[in-house]
Amino acid sequence: MSQHASNHRIRVAVLFGGRSGEHEVSLASARSVMSALDPTKYEIYSVGISRSGRWLTEGDPLQLLASGEEPPAAPGQHLPAARDGRELIPGTQGARFPQVDVVFPVLHGTYGEDGTVQGLLELAGLPYVGSGVLGSALGMDKVAMKAVFRANGLPVGEYLPVLRSHWRSRPDAIVAEVEASLGYPVFTKPANLGSSVGVAKAHDADELRRGLNLAARFDRRLLVEGAINAREIECSVLGNDDPIASVPGEVVPSNEFYDYHAKYIDNASELIIPAQLSAETTAQVREVAVKAFQCLDCAGMARVDFFLCKDSGRVYVNEVNTIPGFTAISMYPKLWAASGVPYCALLDRLIALALERHEDRRATETSYQDDH
Repeated sequence: MSQHASNHRIRVAVLFGGRSGEHEVSLASARSVMSALDPTKYEIYSVGISRSGRWLTEGDPLQLLASGEEPPAAPGQHLPAARDGRELIPGTQGARFPQVDVVFPVLHGTYGEDGTVQGLLELAGLPYVGSGVLGSALGMDKVAMKAVFRANGLPVGEYLPVLRSHWRSRPDAIVAEVEASLGYPVFTKPANLGSSVGVAKAHDADELRRGLNLAARFDRRLLVEGAINAREIECSVLGNDDPIASVPGEVVPSNEFYDYHAKYIDNASELIIPAQLSAETTAQVREVAVKAFQCLDCAGMARVDFFLCKDSGRVYVNEVNTIPGFTAISMYPKLWAASGVPYCALLDRLIALALERHEDRRATETSYQDDH
């Protein structure tokens, strides 16, 4: 931290947009983050990634991406550089990346939340907010995530992974397998996406086929989950090696389930903070949230989503979001505000955690010399 303790403001690049189906959600999160960062503490750099993958730093990238325009490529520029001027790929065509102290990615979904950008920033030697390559990749892939949860003894609902190629080559067999192992209703979803993009609920074989066709538009790995008659509980986690959990909250969807429209468009879903749970269930949710965060090797932040079965009272961990929404109506910052950490302070904590984790990484030797 000492290198950042001088009089200069910390230079923060807020990275948003991207090539995923959650592009618009990312823009909304970035707008909220940049408006809340304290300008007396931070120099804020706006860095957008267009739908085609072009990095934008000139002018107002947020406004440009929101307009849907695609600017012409600028030749002779390069990709991310640390504050001391080191380049990631010298002479590479692309957008000029500012020399910064830390990157704050708010890239939801694939090519941003899945470890790809995190790997790029690792190669560049840049500190960044949030989980590393492994935690991000596991947190994005719902099939791998659930397998890790099960291996660590966390309570997970019944599910069936499906490959897109298998769905296209033998759909009847897969429908039969779903009916035999899970029954109806079920949820169908892409394994590697968030914000309920590509998610559908199926009550019969026709809806199952439509749901898997929809999910297959967004990923090659698909997931079918047995529906649970449940309340939807969410818990925010903050920290690196010693994370803490917020008070839990409950989502009461305006639609049959908490889909994209209910999350971002109609504003009719109800968020109950804190969730009305027994002390025992509250403690269990917070404990499992931290365990889920740790077994995926997450860092910085994550929102852990649960199902609380209305029939049995059992708690099931559903998924972890390593770059949760940061819009004005997003659960992650609301839960921390209810836990005594307001939005601006939360951003300060996340940036401090990013710098802390970077210092820890720098202590790792990357070469070996045998002294014997």
